[in-house]
Amino acid sequence: MTGSPAAGGDCGEEVCLTCSDQALPYTVLEIVDGDLAWVAAGDGREEVSVALVDAAVGDVVLVHAGEAIALVPPAPAPAPDP
Repeated sequence: MTGSPAAGGDCGEEVCLTCSDQALPYTVLEIVDGDLAWVAAGDGREEVSVALVDAAVGDVVLVHAGEAIALVPPAPAPAPDP
């Protein structure tokens, strides 16, 4: 796998050493300027691009390298006990 120079150069491995090729779920706290959003990260807030997804406040998005790449569907409500 070869990484871009802007993302840290040539990875040279099966998995990118810079980011481990992982997308992490974050909750959208605020939409800014249409294509940017503040999300709840484990240690505070982080600004990410939401240009590729139709995200709204409260949505959970998968973020990879500062870019939201997918919406996480909400979990179904539990069935009521009979």
